[in-house]
Amino acid sequence: MASTADSSVLPAPSTRPRVVVIGAGFGGLAAARALDDVPVEITVVDQRNHHTFQPLLYQVATAGLGVDDICYATRGIFQRQDNANAIQGRVTGIDFDRRVVATEEGLPLPYDHLILAIGAVTADFGVVGVAEHAFGLKSVAEAIEIRTHVLRRFEAADRLARNGDPDGVAAATTIVIVGGGPTGVEMAGGFAELIDGPLRKDFPDLDLDRARVVLVEAADRLLGTFAPRLGHHACSRLTARGVELRLSSTVERVEPHAVHFADGSSIAVDTVVWAAGIAANPLARELGLPTGRGGRVEVDEHLRLPDHPEVHVIGDLALPPAEAFDGPVPQVAAAAIQGGRHAAEVITAAVDARRNGAIAEPVGPFRYRDKGSMATIGRNAAVVELPRGPKITGFPGWVAWLALHLVMLIGFRNRANVLVNWAWNYLTYDRGSRLIIEPDEPEG
Repeated sequence: MASTADSSVLPAPSTRPRVVVIGAGFGGLAAARALDDVPVEITVVDQRNHHTFQPLLYQVATAGLGVDDICYATRGIFQRQDNANAIQGRVTGIDFDRRVVATEEGLPLPYDHLILAIGAVTADFGVVGVAEHAFGLKSVAEAIEIRTHVLRRFEAADRLARNGDPDGVAAATTIVIVGGGPTGVEMAGGFAELIDGPLRKDFPDLDLDRARVVLVEAADRLLGTFAPRLGHHACSRLTARGVELRLSSTVERVEPHAVHFADGSSIAVDTVVWAAGIAANPLARELGLPTGRGGRVEVDEHLRLPDHPEVHVIGDLALPPAEAFDGPVPQVAAAAIQGGRHAAEVITAAVDARRNGAIAEPVGPFRYRDKGSMATIGRNAAVVELPRGPKITGFPGWVAWLALHLVMLIGFRNRANVLVNWAWNYLTYDRGSRLIIEPDEPEG
């Protein structure tokens, strides 16, 4: 779908090149910030008015952190960057020939350079019932929805126990997480700690020894992109925390109160979290962009559309040539940040050439540099894999995980809040964000 904007309402032409960045995630922010000292006018547009630190979404979902701890107002990020501003808007189309972005709010955004950084969405792989009955974890709204739902189900379990309904209690206090990658592992560890700590104290009359956290993975081990021994370490630590593992297990369908597996077995459950994978934002197809594996947009060695070199595609949405990495570039924050900076470098070269009336200096092709991977399993436990370096587990890995995530958070206030919350959680075995503040939902 390519939409056009009414030329009669277009802003007056700018004397400086206009850069429009669609998406205020890691990649979009990295690109805009890298253009700080470049004589351009930058507009960052996102359907939300804030940047979300997605690696900590699971802690909002498991009541470890609040929303304000991991989000930062996008306009606030650019308050001190004179050549940039942020707006909230939903993109509905792009006229690539006229170089105009159309928005749902009716505001046309003309550009000389465009950066698409619209990220990814949860992929259900066509499994029946996932979209209707399982929770994804790609936004703050979804994290709050998971947290609220889980807390409501435990409240319901308390009532069901008093009414002598053990089957209802079992389903209400069971959480099934599908996907044994970093998100699934972190969610499983987080829920195990939430149930065994704060909820056990909150519901003293509820037998939480029978509560279950079940982690389902189609492969024969967890953390498939990590070294095998790190996956085995995650298995042993999660098992020690009471998490049930179902490896080599495929979900056939999800129903409102049950998960059914391909081997014919099932689990009665009221809460299913789908962390089995992601797909590129479907907006790419709606815009008529050339897509390949996983719906990602095929780009050249500079992350540009081959037919429109003024358009850069970065982050989870981009499918760079194979030469950019040994295999597909992973859909992780580090790749988005590096892609954003590379796009900014290419744009800077083009702007300098335009000012000097010369041919742009050649910029090397995009090459993704693996910075390593890590996942926390809970208190005092994490796995860290560095490229061509050591593999760290246990407490040292956990400290490394904490430090990196604190450094990557935007804003001193957010870092301070998260540090204080983590210290409080660690010292008291408590979690302060277990509030149900949304309107009541009908009991199912």
